[in-house]
Amino acid sequence: GSSAQRSLSDFNQFKAMVVSGAKGLSINISQVIACVGQQNVEGKRIPFGFVENSYLQGLTTVEFYFHVMGGRESLIDTAVKTAETGYIQRRLIKAMKSVMVKYDGTARN
Repeated sequence: GSSAQRSLSDFNQFKAMVVSGAKGLSINISQVIACVGQQNVEGKRIPFGFVENSYLQGLTTVEFYFHVMGGRESLIDTAVKTAETGYIQRRLIKAMKSVMVKYDGTARN
C-alpha cells in the first residue's frame, strides 16, 4: 500500500483524498496501481484466487470471477449490518422517548 502511494506525485488527487482521510485507503491505491490481491470468501482464501492484475491493467475473466465472489459476500454483509444497526437505533429511540435533558443538565424520565 505505502510503496504504491509513494510512487504517486504529491499533486495526485487520488493520493490527496487518501492522505487527508477524506476517502479511501492506501490499499485502494495499491489495487489500482499494483495488484488487487488475494480474494476471500467466508473468511477463507479462495484456491487460485489471487488477482495479480491491477484495476488499471484490467482483470482477466477468471480474476474478475474470483473478485466478484469476494465482493458479493462483502456487499451482503454490509446490507445485513446496516439493517441490524438501524433496528437497534429504532429500539433505542423508542426506549428513550420519555427521557428529557433539563435546564440543569440532568436527564429525567
